[in-house]
Amino acid sequence: MPTTLQPTRPVLGHSRWRRAGCALALAAASAAPAWAQYKVVAADGSVTYTDRPRAEANARITTLSRSGSAAPPETPLPLELRQAAQRYPVTLYTGNDCLPCDNGRRLLQQRGIPYAERRVSSEDDAVALERAVGGRTVPALTIGAQPLRGLSETDWTAYLDAAGYPRASKLPRDWQPAPVQALAGDKPAAPRPAAPATRQPPPPPPPEDEAEPRGSVRF
Repeated sequence: MPTTLQPTRPVLGHSRWRRAGCALALAAASAAPAWAQYKVVAADGSVTYTDRPRAEANARITTLSRSGSAAPPETPLPLELRQAAQRYPVTLYTGNDCLPCDNGRRLLQQRGIPYAERRVSSEDDAVALERAVGGRTVPALTIGAQPLRGLSETDWTAYLDAAGYPRASKLPRDWQPAPVQALAGDKPAAPRPAAPATRQPPPPPPPEDEAEPRGSVRF
């Protein structure tokens, strides 16, 4: 017995609902989770929100503000440099009116090392420095979990080499370090004049001399 096909009634507003659904899907896709610190757009256009940007060639990385919205985009680092910075981030600890600190900062900038700087200018800062590096000498440096007290170009260079940082600068010319922060607090440290930049640390070079380096500053 033949089957009679009944015409289906058109669904009113179908295209409108479809457009609304797409808009909601796009909004959900663009919403960053609360823990995300970075938005990573891969070469194929896929978007990932993460607290640690992955090392991927041609990826565009945007730092997010605490509210989850995109902050001004950071200058992307070359892959080799980005991988080293993710594994063994570099933090420079400095003091006020400290010539060796200026020399240490210049060493990092000439080598093309992306770094964060923390200023030690109070007793609270000095206590925090002692917890971080095991002493109160500035300049000091941490490369990953490895602390280095006092400025020693030989030691700093050896540890940066072991961490996989390029020996010749590959830092983009328009890269700028983040504003200097006080070590023991969240408030920015006093501005400084512009200079003429939890994994196991890499195998260390020969142990450094236990004596305090000449030219270092203590609190």
